Amino acid sequence: MRVLVLCDDFWHPAATPRQGLDALGHCGFEFDCLENAHDWTAAGMAGYPLAVIAKSNNVSSSDQAPWVTGEIERAFKEYVCQGNGLLVVHSGLAGYQEALSLRALMGGAFTQHPPQCPVIATPQSGHPLTQGAAAFTLTDEHYFVDLDDPQADVFLTTTSQHGSQPGGWTRAEGKGRVCALTPGHNLEVWLHPSFQALLLNALRWCSAQT
Repeated sequence: MRVLVLCDDFWHPAATPRQGLDALGHCGFEFDCLENAHDWTAAGMAGYPLAVIAKSNNVSSSDQAPWVTGEIERAFKEYVCQGNGLLVVHSGLAGYQEALSLRALMGGAFTQHPPQCPVIATPQSGHPLTQGAAAFTLTDEHYFVDLDDPQADVFLTTTSQHGSQPGGWTRAEGKGRVCALTPGHNLEVWLHPSFQALLLNALRWCSAQT
């Protein structure tokens, strides 16, 4: 299955999600990365059954202008409602607080993070999206989020000296599926075996393979 990956912003280089997804190996998914948001089109995205947003609301790493418009928000909602999947990882939650339709689709939005610190990621035992993933502790940006959807299914919690936060959740929108994962600022996180398991489970769930 081919997956469209939107990545690259001022704070989060495309190399991190690229390498993190490539590390999944022959997992049944092939990833086409799009770094400059001006190259995105609704018609182009429609050719993929699954999209990943690992990009804050910047056009690219060299252009901090916001890329999301009302038209783009409507396109993403229609895309998911028609039965496609959307996986949002780390920076994909950042900068969208005022993009109300896209924020509602994601289920919430990033609000702030303290300086990088040890963060404990704790998967919910027995949850389908946490199979093969054990708790792990790595230095990361501990994302604090507003989880807007009270019906969201939280399967991952993140904890640091600054408190606890929802670190992963799923929700449905129309015929489609949405999953969010908040860890992932550093490549070390993406490459950790437990996070790799979470990524693969999320990809499969969003694409309705589980």
